[in-house]
Amino acid sequence: MLKNIQFIILLTIFLPFLNSCSGFNTTDAKEFPPDPKERVKKNLEEGRGFTLMGGVKNRGSSGEFDFASSNELWRASLDTIDFMPLASANYSGGIIITDWYSSGSNNESIKISIRFLTNEIRSDALDIKVFYKDCAINDSCQISEKKGSLVTELNKKILSRAAVYKEETKEKGKRKYVGEQGKRLKK
Repeated sequence: MLKNIQFIILLTIFLPFLNSCSGFNTTDAKEFPPDPKERVKKNLEEGRGFTLMGGVKNRGSSGEFDFASSNELWRASLDTIDFMPLASANYSGGIIITDWYSSGSNNESIKISIRFLTNEIRSDALDIKVFYKDCAINDSCQISEKKGSLVTELNKKILSRAAVYKEETKEKGKRKYVGEQGKRLKK
């Protein structure tokens, strides 16, 4: 019984603090844009609300990634090294690492790591490293990084394939689609 009385006293003391003192805010509908995206943008600019996973995106800002399937460099890299087993492919981290690959005829294996420095298709967008593992008969292996023609060839092939993917994406955006009621719409 004493606990109930204490609870009621506490509730009567703190209940007024839980009530808002500002009353009702009346606003004019003309102040808010009719488009939901514009309302969200306005609310965020004024500090009201929050976003999840980026919400309103600022196109062109650095460090922004879309889905992996829409990134031409990522797709081109995976297509170029698709004959090799993957040890790790982390899109958000911007790195692809293959497992050791050998053609089986000799004691040499190769491993490739591709780091993405930017999403733009340009010559300095990728950091490609090629590692060779040479194992002798007594299972003592020597691992070394090789720079040279293979790195250059991989870079050229990935960039050229990414450029083709980008052109295909542009062409898809120019197609005319048939919308509702048979109207021709341009995307």
